[in-house]
Amino acid sequence: MTSKPSSTLSRRNALQMGSLVLLLGVQQIARGATILAVRVWPAKDYSRVTIESDTGLKTKTYFIAEPPRLAVDIEGIDLIPALRELVAKVKPDDPNISGIRVGQNAPGVVRLVIDLKQHMLPQVFTLPPVAAYQHRLVFDLYPTQVLDPLEALIAERLKDKPDQGAASDAIGELLARQTPRPAAGKPAPTPAAPTAGADKERAASANPPVAQAPSDSADAGAAGRNKTDRLIIVALDPGHGGEDPGAIGPGGTREKDVVLQIALRLRERINKIPNMRAFLTRDADFFVPLHVRVQKARRVQADLFISIHADAFFTPRPQGASVFALSEKGATSSSARWMADKENSADLVGGVNVKAKDAQVQRALLDMSTTAQINDSLKLGGAMLGEIGNVGKLHKPRVEQAGFAVLKAPDIPSVLVETAFISNPDEEAKLRSEAYQVQLADALMRGIGSYFAKNPPLARNRPL
Repeated sequence: MTSKPSSTLSRRNALQMGSLVLLLGVQQIARGATILAVRVWPAKDYSRVTIESDTGLKTKTYFIAEPPRLAVDIEGIDLIPALRELVAKVKPDDPNISGIRVGQNAPGVVRLVIDLKQHMLPQVFTLPPVAAYQHRLVFDLYPTQVLDPLEALIAERLKDKPDQGAASDAIGELLARQTPRPAAGKPAPTPAAPTAGADKERAASANPPVAQAPSDSADAGAAGRNKTDRLIIVALDPGHGGEDPGAIGPGGTREKDVVLQIALRLRERINKIPNMRAFLTRDADFFVPLHVRVQKARRVQADLFISIHADAFFTPRPQGASVFALSEKGATSSSARWMADKENSADLVGGVNVKAKDAQVQRALLDMSTTAQINDSLKLGGAMLGEIGNVGKLHKPRVEQAGFAVLKAPDIPSVLVETAFISNPDEEAKLRSEAYQVQLADALMRGIGSYFAKNPPLARNRPL
């Protein structure tokens, strides 16, 4: 008598489980974890692989040096089609990953092997749910051999120099004819005549040759002799990227895409100026943490730092471009504070390994900004705002200030340009158009020229 209810209950449970299998699919049960998405983000700086799931995943990692590969055992799942998709997501031109293999290593354990093209420094970490993402398992693969970006800029300039010959440009002439400003609190450096190897010396010296200002009686030949070979570097920072799409317009336009296009157009204009080169914190679709963006600009000893974004708001009505500088005393408006908080959350969305050894040290450097840097940033912002206002509407007629983390380089004039409101359908369409991107890049270039005309770049006296 007692076995019948037990048997009936057992059959009922079996039927219920069978229904669950039919609803979810056998592969989706996967021992309690569901894989929601897999992504690969290739870049020369580093390649990222992410596995997104509805619950956190536990892993054991093994790095094998010869041939270089990273093996990862993911516990609590079975091999499902979503994981197999990783194999096809690796492109032949990925600079770091040659392929990915997946297999069932043991019941409830999937082994993922990432075959590498060179020796790497892998970082494996997890991220909690944020924004549109659930739990993420992240593999960041950094090359051990990295080309010095400053040397690369100098080599590029030396390669192009014969083609430029005696090319004359209005901005180039302005740069060549100005006397460098002394750094705040320091005496003006003694000008030195340029040499043929000035760029090479600059890479190894903290005091490269700088321009001399010709006297009123100086002839054209003397002015020509006094032109500097000192390379002027403008760091361009396209916001967001990779895992972080930034704001998304009503038509589906992603901020990270349009700001990269604008930055690439501006780079073309900067690189046409003799003795000027643009350096991009990212030149493709990959994520760069905020403190790394600043670190990159300082590593190349940038003269300016321009972060490019596309604004967004809860409603489609706001419109117009804005320019922001850093503030020592709090935001100049509630909207500026809101904007800074939004942009500073990029690290949460893009995903930063908080256990990385240098992360805390690098963030500490961001709090060393000086009053002189902020004053120069306001001058740069004013020059840019005036030019942007000639090609489109302005959201605010003045440079606003707030605590943007990406503007905290202590020794580089830095501004953040919100090119338009991507949340406004009309401005979203403008941001997508080639014509507006060209107009905007031209305006930003004129702003750079206007700033340098009144504020010549300093002689470098800081370490790389």
